[in-house]
Amino acid sequence: MNGDDQRRVVHVGGEMDIDRAPMMYDALQAAITEPGSPDEIFVDLSDLSFCDSSGLNALIHAQQTAAEHGRRIILRNPPPQLQRLLQLTGADALFPLTDS
Repeated sequence: MNGDDQRRVVHVGGEMDIDRAPMMYDALQAAITEPGSPDEIFVDLSDLSFCDSSGLNALIHAQQTAAEHGRRIILRNPPPQLQRLLQLTGADALFPLTDS
């Protein structure tokens, strides 16, 4: 996790499945709830190779927690597989996407 006063970035790579989704959620939860954390938390997915429903569920719950804290999660460089999963489930409406 990297950050400064303007931006917090959580890097996620590999396969995001039922075994690894809780670790991602915990990292996001820490970034969201840390006092003084910026309003926008970027999840860098450049190195993500796969995401199943467990990973998607963790992202959705993290976004809900962020909203409760007046923050939001932005997905950076989501791979095509995750973009398709977001579209199929309608979760794409919950997450701003960026490639920078």
